[in-house]
Amino acid sequence: MADTLYLSLWYPNLRVAALAEKLTAVLGGFAAHGGEAKVYSATVWPIDWTESPVLQRVYGYGEQGVEPKAAVAEALELLHDDYAYEFQIGWSLWELEAAGAGLDPRWKRQPRLVRVTGYGPLFDEGAYEQDGHIRVEFGSDAAFLEEDLELDSEGAGHVAENVIQLVALVKALEKGSGATARLLWSELGESLVERLAARLGTGN
Repeated sequence: MADTLYLSLWYPNLRVAALAEKLTAVLGGFAAHGGEAKVYSATVWPIDWTESPVLQRVYGYGEQGVEPKAAVAEALELLHDDYAYEFQIGWSLWELEAAGAGLDPRWKRQPRLVRVTGYGPLFDEGAYEQDGHIRVEFGSDAAFLEEDLELDSEGAGHVAENVIQLVALVKALEKGSGATARLLWSELGESLVERLAARLGTGN
């Protein structure tokens, strides 16, 4: 069953004033690993997720987007300990595209929007302790597993490419932003590593 995949990153003694630098580094890491170089949108949330945003900007895809540093600078003009700063950026993976009547589905590199959220220390009663100072929401993990499909050699190759791209991105974001702890996790609490092992038949 498909699940939502997240990456949480933590930094030692992070002050809210240093959050901009970390967010810029994380957003800037996508371009070298199948992602866009520019940010699609920015949203600033006060207090917790039940409140209405105090800032929303939709810049657009591709060249219409905004450089990470500029997007982060605009959002963090509203710098508060109890705010969260959410950005969306494009990231492309191999996915199975549904076909029309009488046609077989085909594999295609499809863009998806990934959410990158930086947490102020007091937002949602200290949600950063569980979710990370920065949380990356990749969306559905189906592209890394395709558990409902019998994969042929082409499909298995594309899924493997997605996994390699994910691993490379996670390592780059951790190193590039100076994170000292990271966790790749799913909404249901299941381990992606264990599911991958079961899917590939490695058993460990």
